[in-house]
Order: sequence, then structure tokens, then C-alpha cells
Amino acid sequence: MDWMDRLALFSPLDAVAVALLMVSWLLIGLLVENPPKNHPSVSVLMAQYRREWMVQMVPRDPRIFDAQILSSLRQGTAFFGSATMIAIGGCLALFGNMERFIGVASDLTLDSDPTIVWEAKVLVLLIFLANAFLKFVWSNRLFGYCAVLMAAVPNEADHPKSMPRARKAGEINITAAKGFNRGLRSIYFALASTVWLLGAGALIGAVIFTCLVLLRREFASHSRAVLLQAENAEG
Repeated sequence: MDWMDRLALFSPLDAVAVALLMVSWLLIGLLVENPPKNHPSVSVLMAQYRREWMVQMVPRDPRIFDAQILSSLRQGTAFFGSATMIAIGGCLALFGNMERFIGVASDLTLDSDPTIVWEAKVLVLLIFLANAFLKFVWSNRLFGYCAVLMAAVPNEADHPKSMPRARKAGEINITAAKGFNRGLRSIYFALASTVWLLGAGALIGAVIFTCLVLLRREFASHSRAVLLQAENAEG
């Protein structure tokens, strides 16, 4: 069976659903990281607070509080990295036990597609999980770089190297958070891709729902409204 024969096993609606999944994943990421200037996303708003955190850290002595926050951020990336690695192992195990999986899936969908079709559906899920794992690992490492930079920032605010190093730490922190958020978005779309097991129509619905959830959390959530609240000296 050549590639054309294998592609013929999928319907045009399957192609549309997978294309929508991939394009939505890419566009959502671009929109969240590069939102309109008059309507910033939660990720962009939090980036400003990360920069401010590094500035406020400079005169703080000791910096136990800052170390604890950074440690919790690294624990989060390590947790999700471990979880995705376990999920990747589960997907790989499916390839070795595909017959039982096909039996369960067929009971749910009442379809009897060839094995290659089910393998392709699991492969899409595996791609998203692998991407998430790589993003979480890189984010964890960047938070480690940030910790080293924070330790290299002098406590004296008037020291010539204090603010430059604090700004460097802030940018590394933002980059690490960006990688973490990308990993989370991959998890969201990985969950959406599992619905393809129920059919192309179900996948399209899951992708639309996932996009709406992500857009609401980044552009219309209560947390965003709180971040945009005006600040004044009287509180």
C-alpha cells in the first residue's frame, strides 16, 4: 500500500478537520503572544509583572521569597513534563496493542476502519504531546538560567550591574513562561485531537471549543480584568 492508497482511507472531512486543528493551534499561539496593542492577552500582561518582579527583587535581602516563587515555577514545568512523558509512553504502548484499542474504538464509533487510520489518529495526538514535552523541558531549563541570573544580581540598587542583570533575568523569565504556555496549549490541542477517534465532525467541534476556551482565558477572563484594574497610591 503506497501513500496515495493510505490517504484515500481518509475522507475530505478528515483532511479539513486535521487542517483546522493545526492551523488553529498555530494561529492561537500567534494571537496570544502578539495580541493587538489595545487588547493585550493575559500572557502579555503577566510579562510586564515578571519584569517588575525582577526590578523589585534587587534591593530585597534575603531573596528567599523570590527563590520560592521560582522554585514553584520550576516544579510546575517538571510536573507537566513528567505527565506528558507518561502520556507519550501510553501512546507508544498503543501501537503495540492496537487490536484491543481498535476494538474499544469501534464499539464507540461503530466504524471498522483499517489499522493505519487508527494509528494516524494516535500519531497526531503523539505529535502534540511530544511538542508539549519539549516545551516544558526547555521552560524548566530557562527557569534554571533565570535562577542563576537572579543570584548574580547585586543587592545594591545603585550598583552598575544590578538593573542590567535584573532586566536580563526578567527577559529569561518571560521566555521560560512563554515556553510553558506553549506547552500548555499543546496539551489543550492534544486533548482536542483525541476526539478525532469519534470522527472528523467531532474533531472540528472539539477544535472550535478549545479555541473558544483559550481565547476567553486570554482575552475575556476575570483574571485579565483584575490585571487591567487601575492602581493608585491609596490602593
